Amino acid sequence: MRRVARFVAVTSAAVAGLGIAVLPSPVGAEEVSVSTVAEGKVIAFDRTRGHCLACHEIAGGRLPGNVGPALVAIKARYPDKSKLRALIYDARIINPNTIMPPFGRNNLLVDEEIDKVVEFVLSL
Repeated sequence: MRRVARFVAVTSAAVAGLGIAVLPSPVGAEEVSVSTVAEGKVIAFDRTRGHCLACHEIAGGRLPGNVGPALVAIKARYPDKSKLRALIYDARIINPNTIMPPFGRNNLLVDEEIDKVVEFVLSL
């Protein structure tokens, strides 16, 4: 718990120091703030919320699972953000036999949290 609290504090301080910094985005695409990506990472790594590391290997994560695929080159795998969001919201729509929890359908994460996790995952 202390590591998570320290990570949140360090991440929050780093994001605050960046002001209104944004990640580079293609022409015509919406800009995503660094804080949104950082918040998505916190949610994805949090054992009480997203806990994506339970099943996926993610850069920077400790003790990853190997049930799901490694989360790398996500923009290449999911160029359509809405499809990635739908997968996180309820993967059973795409694959009825999946063991991935339906984060949105079962209210494990609210819509805003899912959006932040999507932005984080797209940054990988």
